[in-house]
Amino acid sequence: MERKTLKKILKDLVENNISIEEAETLLKVYHIEEIENKIKIDIYRELRSGIPEVVYAKNKDFEDIILALKKSAERNNIALATKVKREYILELEEKRDDLINKLNIQDYEFITNHRAQTIILKKKNYNTMKYGKIGLLAAGTSDIPIAEEVKVTGEFLGCEVIYSYDVGIAGIHRLFNPLKKMIREEVGCIIVIAGMEGALPSVVSSLVDIPVIGVPVSVGYGVGKGGKSALYSMLTSCAPGLTVVNIDNGFGAASFASLLVKQIYRYRNK
Repeated sequence: MERKTLKKILKDLVENNISIEEAETLLKVYHIEEIENKIKIDIYRELRSGIPEVVYAKNKDFEDIILALKKSAERNNIALATKVKREYILELEEKRDDLINKLNIQDYEFITNHRAQTIILKKKNYNTMKYGKIGLLAAGTSDIPIAEEVKVTGEFLGCEVIYSYDVGIAGIHRLFNPLKKMIREEVGCIIVIAGMEGALPSVVSSLVDIPVIGVPVSVGYGVGKGGKSALYSMLTSCAPGLTVVNIDNGFGAASFASLLVKQIYRYRNK
């Protein structure tokens, strides 16, 4: 539910354009959107938590993902699905025009990202308000899929993302220029994606006075299989400005970063 929709209901109530009962009904209508008794979309989530409900696509059918995106986008102008199977993304791209006509959403467009495994459905010409900037670093090219999930999610949540990939500690000299740029751009935080030994977030945190979010990635092998070595390395870091999210949780990192950036925005615009 958009803030302006809630404000309009309250304004109409205050101005006696609607009754208390009518206002209550309208709020209930906007509270939960139910689809075929199997998907319930939490319309109020962004008002409560600052983060809108996003479609977690893992283990969901293609049709359920598309319907959930449609309902969310119709309420909020834009909707995001993460962890989408790549074959579903290909299926969407093949059926795009037919789906748009079938769902009667000619005013909307699908935006897909194969590496990020994301789908966005947004109203044409709708632009998300930008609250500030975040930095994004990926240690290696194997980490880029999760980095792209961060980038897509961050932009969806109102952040401009300053990013650089393949800057891991095996060639530490590659890190410094991107880091300097992020400092100059006054990013609100830096998200660092790393698999293997997961050392890069600690290095970055030791070099800047900006909050750092570490994202361990499941690209390792042997004792590093599944990203656990990277996770343990980040959790046991002695760099005090570092916080860590779960393995492959690009969405969670971007969500946390967006809340930081929005707090900074509100403080600067009191």
